[in-house]
Amino acid sequence: MEVCYQLPVLPLDRPVPKHVLSRRGAISFSSSSSLFGAPDPRQLSQRRGAISYDSSDQTALYIRMLGDVRVRSQVGFEPERRGSHPYLGVDFRTLHSHAELVGSIPARRIRRLFSFQRHLLTSRLLRGTPHLSPLHFLDEDYCGQAKCMLEKVGSWNFDIFLFDRLTNGNSLISLTLYLLTHYGLIELFQLDMVKVRRFLVLVQEDYHNHNPYHNSVHAADVTQAMHCYLKEPKLAKSLTSCDVLLGLLAAATHDLDHPGVNQPFLVKTNHYLAALYRNTSVLENHHWRSAVGLLRETELFSHLPTEDSLNMERQLGSLILATDISRQNEYLSKFRTHLDQEDLCLGNTSHRHFVLQMALKCADICNPCRPWELSKQWSEKVTEEFFHQGDIEKKHKLEVSPLCDSETNSIADVQIGFMTYVVEPLFAEWARFSDTRLSQTMLGHLCLNKASWNAMQPEEAEGEQAAATEEPSSRALPQGSQEC
Repeated sequence: MEVCYQLPVLPLDRPVPKHVLSRRGAISFSSSSSLFGAPDPRQLSQRRGAISYDSSDQTALYIRMLGDVRVRSQVGFEPERRGSHPYLGVDFRTLHSHAELVGSIPARRIRRLFSFQRHLLTSRLLRGTPHLSPLHFLDEDYCGQAKCMLEKVGSWNFDIFLFDRLTNGNSLISLTLYLLTHYGLIELFQLDMVKVRRFLVLVQEDYHNHNPYHNSVHAADVTQAMHCYLKEPKLAKSLTSCDVLLGLLAAATHDLDHPGVNQPFLVKTNHYLAALYRNTSVLENHHWRSAVGLLRETELFSHLPTEDSLNMERQLGSLILATDISRQNEYLSKFRTHLDQEDLCLGNTSHRHFVLQMALKCADICNPCRPWELSKQWSEKVTEEFFHQGDIEKKHKLEVSPLCDSETNSIADVQIGFMTYVVEPLFAEWARFSDTRLSQTMLGHLCLNKASWNAMQPEEAEGEQAAATEEPSSRALPQGSQEC
């Protein structure tokens, strides 16, 4: 792990320079103009982050950086060390890096070039301009297999790990673009295909793929699950095209620029994001603002009336904020009340939006409801990320967060607790709302997966786990179980 004590941050009390405020939306620091038009594709690696701002109060409300001081110096700002805690200098890009990953840097650059090449090909074809030299993509057999998989993208057994390999690490771009086309949203909303492509490339690039769990593959998996829910009869016949577009975009961006640590960690280390959002839905606000920054940077909705685009951004935020696990009981209680009173009316805009929030919440934590082969991989990845956080906390003499101590927790412990107190209550209510084959399949997988993890526990822990399973309501939701 690298430690950098010069994490660049624009102080919240520093007015944004006039030349910055004269620009609309978000600013990508070194390559907003050359990201796709530069003659040298290597300039792609120069992109580091963006500022989005509210010109009404002349103060930067949000700063998103990935830790490169040189980028800040290009726009005339000096880096500032915030606080004295040693964690504040940790570079999120290397938080989950291992020594053996050093040799994989060229491979990542190759993936960037593939994305760049695909964009060039797409834009040239749309303009009717033939390319002069052949662009070398993946073997056609791999592309063909990926296309075959997309034909079954509505299957709950969809293997997102295999799909990510077949698309050379571009699962989020490929899957989201396919779904936007599948629902006819690009034509319906008159979206510019080049802007759509650029937006999705930037979204995928802003996920930290060194994170074992919160990376672009997780975002693609959540987007695929969201598609499965959007096909459910109650939703398919009630949701508007705008609802579907928001649902897919929210799923794709719901963990954008996730640092690989949870909210309590940011709060107790006095991280500037925690101060910015006053310790409330810190990560979710960060993901939302990051998504808005990319929407404005790519001008994806610039052709829509201003009020419509702003409304889209607000609703996108409402969906992403609903994934805050600390508010799980609040949303679940409201959902249960609606179902008990049978007063959910999907003809009502606010009710439809609430159901969309619940669908995204389900999609975000649906891993335990997948087939065992897929669920087990996700369980191992999220626990690895938890334990990495615990190791960081131990190194800096911090209190280790719940579920993050590898010495006192096992994968089975973490997963059984998460299934019992978070997943089961949510999916039981979702099955009441949408009693379909898919809902029963998810509950069936959840039961089998939980039994499998139970079987892996040490014999001495079996009695304690059985007692805990009998009275799930008697224990509070573990705050450290931030799997979403």
